[in-house]
Amino acid sequence: MPRGDKSSYTDKQKRKAAHIRDGYEARGVSHEEAESRAWATVNKESGGGNKSGSGRGKPDNHASSRKGGHISGSSQSHATRSAAAKKGWETRRRRAQA
Repeated sequence: MPRGDKSSYTDKQKRKAAHIRDGYEARGVSHEEAESRAWATVNKESGGGNKSGSGRGKPDNHASSRKGGHISGSSQSHATRSAAAKKGWETRRRRAQA
């Protein structure tokens, strides 16, 4: 089977990849990059191509779907975090003098 062959994927996986790809394209990602990211997400969730049939394969892990669209790191803006750091520094400086 050559690289990039999608014949071992189930119809559900193909539909999922198409839906993810459309979401990326709607956000302005190029078609090729969106396609690549979509299949990477499907592979991460389901562990690659699955054979159809009852009781075959492993259940999907949807962690990457829940994570999608969220910004990692602090929920504070840079300005808010900076202001909090300055305030803390001033408090520590004041208490050290007393």
